[in-house]
Amino acid sequence: ALELGKYGIRVNSVNPTVVMTPISSGHWSQPHVAEPFLKQMPLGRWATEDEIAGPIVFLLSDTASMITGVSLPIDGGYTCR
Repeated sequence: ALELGKYGIRVNSVNPTVVMTPISSGHWSQPHVAEPFLKQMPLGRWATEDEIAGPIVFLLSDTASMITGVSLPIDGGYTCR
């Protein structure tokens, strides 16, 4: 963001938690795998694809034209612990 801002290029990152998809659900839906993580997550559930896509669409939009240098966790509050 610091290097590319002068060219009008915004640099942001999205850092999601586990996204429940048909592929990931086989592993992450197992209670012995999921429960230790979900207990530490204030929202207590995994993200959906739409919950990750929405913030990405926003960051790509003109509405977010003044946002750069952001690392956005989409993790149900996991990283706030």
